[in-house]
Amino acid sequence: MKFDSDHLGPQGIDVDDRTYAGSRYADVKAALFHNAYYLTWGDKGEPPLPCYGVTLGRVLRGILSKGIPWQFKTAAERTVDSGADLRWGSDRRGFRRLLHPNGVCLLGRWIIDTDTEFSGHFRQGSEALIIARYSTCCSETRRGRIRSLSMVGKLYPTTDAQHREKLRTADFITQEDIGGQRTPYINDAELRNAPDVTPWRRGWGTPILLITGLLFKFVNVEPAIRQLHTIAELGKPDDEPTRTPAFMRLTVAADQPRIEGDALDFRDEILEQLYDRGSSASTGRKLIFNIDVTDQGTRRGLLRQRWQFDDWQRIGRLEFSEAVASYNGDFVVHFHHPTWRSDRNDPKTTRRATRDTR
Repeated sequence: MKFDSDHLGPQGIDVDDRTYAGSRYADVKAALFHNAYYLTWGDKGEPPLPCYGVTLGRVLRGILSKGIPWQFKTAAERTVDSGADLRWGSDRRGFRRLLHPNGVCLLGRWIIDTDTEFSGHFRQGSEALIIARYSTCCSETRRGRIRSLSMVGKLYPTTDAQHREKLRTADFITQEDIGGQRTPYINDAELRNAPDVTPWRRGWGTPILLITGLLFKFVNVEPAIRQLHTIAELGKPDDEPTRTPAFMRLTVAADQPRIEGDALDFRDEILEQLYDRGSSASTGRKLIFNIDVTDQGTRRGLLRQRWQFDDWQRIGRLEFSEAVASYNGDFVVHFHHPTWRSDRNDPKTTRRATRDTR
């Protein structure tokens, strides 16, 4: 599918958001694999994966217009207000991501196998199907350049990949330094729901980063922490108190292979963890991330922010067995930004009046 750079799609609340009543894992998976950027990944003659740019012009579009709203603001509000898993739009072309347009989707399982004090799907014995999207903050995808690797995910409270009922998902957002790093391998990236921030690493992209921080502070109170209460409440009985970890860290398992290659695109790096180039046959390989949590964290700094953590506890893992880079993975699948709470365990302390999108 050819992308029209002037087509932004529905950035604000649309029919897919207003009618959302959950989704089926198999339906979202089918959508992601429907229009992959390749017939067989890594085969001779396959074109390189497309790279969509992040520009200040798109971020500012509509800010001074009387005819259309500020598109970036409506997009920020939508990520908080909408739980939709797929956003097709009226023309079935989806929507343009303004900040993380280049990604690869991963499918597998969320597994918690250690005793914890937390609730919902942070409880020991919890398993869930997961659909995740690994991306970078801006236009740069290649190894050796400044980029900020990120993973967002949605958990389905089931292990049945063919479940018939629509289920509401619980989403999380993790990222390394929001300003960017020169992390050479995905194996070395530390993805947290409370990342460090080094603004000037963005270079010419620094204004976009500053605008993003100010806008998310306005829309959702805290611009650089993504709370985890939706996971702690997934599958939890209504009469049981919510117990949410403050911080989560995702890191690639120590025994995971390292994929070599100069200026390698992170999407190819992830795909090669699971597939052989030029072959569509299953390899049986997995890409595994550790799940660590803690309640002990201290932040220092204003523009340049640094976190100090103590007492990380390893409670489980993510096991990915499938991945795809596709148009629908970049333009249709949607991940909800959890609404900020003054007390992460108390929904009555929500700081934003979420629109009724059902």
